[in-house]
Amino acid sequence: MRYYIADCHFGHDKVRKLDKRPFETVEQMDAYMIERWNQVVRKKKDEVVILGDFCMGKGERVNELLSMLNGKKCLVSGNHDKMFLHDKKLDTSLFEWIYPYAELHDNNRKVILCHYPIICYNGQYRGNKTYMLYGHVHDTKDYRNVSHFVDETRKTTCGEDGEKIPCNMINCFTVFSDYRPLSLDEWIARECTSSI
Repeated sequence: MRYYIADCHFGHDKVRKLDKRPFETVEQMDAYMIERWNQVVRKKKDEVVILGDFCMGKGERVNELLSMLNGKKCLVSGNHDKMFLHDKKLDTSLFEWIYPYAELHDNNRKVILCHYPIICYNGQYRGNKTYMLYGHVHDTKDYRNVSHFVDETRKTTCGEDGEKIPCNMINCFTVFSDYRPLSLDEWIARECTSSI
């Protein structure tokens, strides 16, 4: 099984406050996120694609976290990951791969992966066969602007047949999933129920 999650921000006390995460300390937040992750992800069989901003720590702390989290970890790097990615003490072998952008297939669907939302993504006109998964904007005014763009795009018609423009962009912000990685189907279902 493959799962996705964005913007965990392990060890980032400032984000704990900015996101209004319901934890009294950053240690409490980190422990809860580890617990939620491991409730879902199996040790060896599952894969988790982290869509950036995994941790605000140095290499040794990231090594420690990765060893506590189940599954194979893949990183689509975000702006806050530079701190540990440039640290010589990071054991990069704890990640299956690290890219700033990736395209994968998940149950006969194309998945575009980037930390930042891409409003015109590869395969967009393939309808429900392509999804753009991202993070970075958390639950902020930037996210509301992206959501407004998605809603307006879905209402827009083009061509003589008046076909609507597909736009399958999903923000995989950890808070939206109660701090646990979700499968593509779970993120799609969550997106459908939250936009009703």
